[in-house]
Parts: sequence; structure tokens; C-alpha cells
Amino acid sequence: MSSAATRPAGPDDLWSVDDHLQDILGSIRPLEPIELQLLDALGCVLVDDITVPVSLPPFDNSSMDGYAVRVADVEGASEEFPAVLEVVGDVAAGPGVPVRIGPGQAARIMTGAPLPPGAEAVVPVEWTDGGLGAGPVTGMRSRSLAPEGAEGQVRVHRPAEARAHVRAKGSDVKAGALALEAGTVLGPPQIALLAAIGRGTVRVRPRPRVVVLSTGSELVQPGEALANGQIYDSNSFALTAAARDAGAIAYRVGAVADDADVLRSTIEDQLIRADLLVTTGGVSVGAYDVVKEALSYAGDEDEPGSGVEFRKLAMQPGKPQGFGSIGPDHTPLLALPGNPVSSYVSFELFVRPAIRTLMGLDDVHRPRARATLTADAPLRSPKGRRQFLRGSYADGKVTPVGGAGSHLVAALAHADALIVVPEDADSVEPGAEVEVVLLG
Repeated sequence: MSSAATRPAGPDDLWSVDDHLQDILGSIRPLEPIELQLLDALGCVLVDDITVPVSLPPFDNSSMDGYAVRVADVEGASEEFPAVLEVVGDVAAGPGVPVRIGPGQAARIMTGAPLPPGAEAVVPVEWTDGGLGAGPVTGMRSRSLAPEGAEGQVRVHRPAEARAHVRAKGSDVKAGALALEAGTVLGPPQIALLAAIGRGTVRVRPRPRVVVLSTGSELVQPGEALANGQIYDSNSFALTAAARDAGAIAYRVGAVADDADVLRSTIEDQLIRADLLVTTGGVSVGAYDVVKEALSYAGDEDEPGSGVEFRKLAMQPGKPQGFGSIGPDHTPLLALPGNPVSSYVSFELFVRPAIRTLMGLDDVHRPRARATLTADAPLRSPKGRRQFLRGSYADGKVTPVGGAGSHLVAALAHADALIVVPEDADSVEPGAEVEVVLLG
């Protein structure tokens, strides 16, 4: 673990939120870059700047289905006095023998097809009779059904300016320009751009693999019947979903019973597919807090420097926390409290930044804002603790959602922000300005 964070003087003293986070982020390094196929790189962070090897589009091409013409040949054209041009062939998208346009000539041209030599503009087919000798048409006859449509005459009912309906070479991006900067998260538009400039693979930092497991003999898989004293396991679902939302490839492990040996064995089995392990529950001071029992060790001769340290933080909810590394590769592990709100708040404050750090991102935190508190009564907070309350944020105002209890899952589901009450405050009055962490 990092020594940059300020450690409490004694084992029972409280860590600050900032020091705990600094200890985590100071110990985690971005994953090593790898070369991936484009679709496999979705959601990954680009390692290198990407320059454009070929202009987009790579040639002048038509933006419409219509006719490639010379401007002088359609000057003054109207429905009453159309310009009559000789159709000398088709120009379709893709390779083909180029058609040259001379005076008084035109060629049928399809969207995306290269502008043929001699042509200066494209007139949409709707401005013509489509070669049928009548009034304006709404489309072209299929080449396969009427091959003679590429020959004969066409009547053009409107004039066209030079370069009308022509996409110029390099009008999207020119060769040599910067396509994407290092540090870009690759989404569908970025994948499209890489494909368009001919990149089949790209060097990225892979999405981290995060394994989430909850502990507790009282936990039951959703969909099963509850016995007396049992509750459904919601934490592992919430945290796995949150890890995926943060950009990770997340795996959920079924709830582990309150048995230290079983828990330790389960964690060891998961190391093969984990860049980060997250546990929830079993980190407090109870007789059945098996995460502390299973992981509170300094490592052994085969794993020097490994182990998980459990500590108390000056925050509410989420006072008990654990952090360290386990296994031969020193895989980082964050142990979160078991109460649903405590675990989720802890994830947002500590696990999400760790995931984003593994991805190689510079900005790893949720955005924050200042907001006016709208509430019916002052917010109470234990002095000396940084409190995070659920809130609903809109238009520069934030309203508390639910109470301060760390078990209130329903209230959490309707919150899109965390209201931050600093350590030196024991109350916040309605109308006061507060800091909020935006979760949406």
C-alpha cells in the first residue's frame, strides 16, 4: 500500500476519506496496453494518438442519387424548358471503369460514387424526368430491371451550381490530421472512425476485470424463496452493475456463507480472472465478520507484501473499510461494508476511481457541483464525520431522498446525487449551498 496517505496515529484512530482514497489510488497502476480488434476495444482507453492515413472521403463523391453534369449544360433549366442531356452511363459506388462527361452529356450517379471526370455538379434525380421523357420522378429505375436507363436522354428541370451535392475529398478529415487522442474512451463513433481510416486493430488499455462477491449466511439469490431470517442478496448485483457502468468487465459471484475458510478459498479461485476484487459485508466488529477473519493477514512467505488492512473512516455511511492486495500478482482488493447504502456509497467514492485508474483514465471521479439545499428541516450530521446523503439534483438545487439509514435501498434507487456534509458541520440549513456528487 502507498505511504503517501497520512496514517492515523493509533490503530483505533479514524482515517479521513481523502487519505483512504489516496492510499488506494497510490497503490494501483493502469493495466498494461494490449493490441485488440476494433470491436473488442469498445469501452477501452486509447494508448496512442491516431493520425489519419487517408483523407475522408478519399475522393470527391456524390451525396445524392442523381445525374453528374457540367454546370454550363444545365444553366437556366426549368420544367418548361428543361436541359436535355445524353446519358452516357452509370457511376455506382465501388470500383469500375470511369465515365467521362463531355459537353451535353450526363451520367447516372449513385450516392457515394466518385464524381466522374468532366462533371462539376450533381443534380438529384427528383430534379429530372429520370430518362422517362415525362415530368419529375421520385427515383431511378433499378439497373438490374432496366439496364437501358443508363443510356438515352434525361431532361433536367433545375440548374445546379458548381460542386452542388458533391462531398469534397477530405471534407470530413484530411490525411495527416489527428483522428483520436491518447486517453480517448472508445465508443461506437470512435470505433466507426477507426474503421473508416482503415484501422483493423488498436492499442488500448483493456477494461479491468472486476470480481464482486458478497458475504453472509442470511443472503439468498433473488428468485428463490426466503426462509425465516433470510434476505435477498442485492449488494452483489448493485456493485457488479456499478462496476460495469464504470467501464469494467465485472463478474458476480454468489453470496458466500459466513465461513472464513470457504471465503478465502473462493477468493483464491477467483484470482485467475480478477484485476480487482471487491467484497461486501463482514468488515465490522461482529463475531461473524468473516472477511476480516479471512483476510486480516500480512501474507506469507510465498506472497510477501500481500494482505488486507481493515480500518475505520471518518465518514457516514461506510465507516468500516478494508484495502490491500492478495495472491501472487498482488491483486488489489477493496472490502466494503455490508449495508446496501454503505456499500454503494463506498463503491462510488473508492472502487469506481480504482477501476478508472486501472483503465488509464486521467479523470477518475464522478463530477461534482454546488447546489442549493431544498429541505423542510436542517440536515443533521455527526461532527467529525463526512456524511454522504442521498439526494435528487436538478437546476442547481438538491433535495434529500429518504433518511440517513444505511439500509434504505428504496431511497437509494430514487437518488441521482450524494449530498456532502463536511466533517466540521453538524447541521446544514435549508437554502445553504452544499457540494453534491452527481451519480447520473
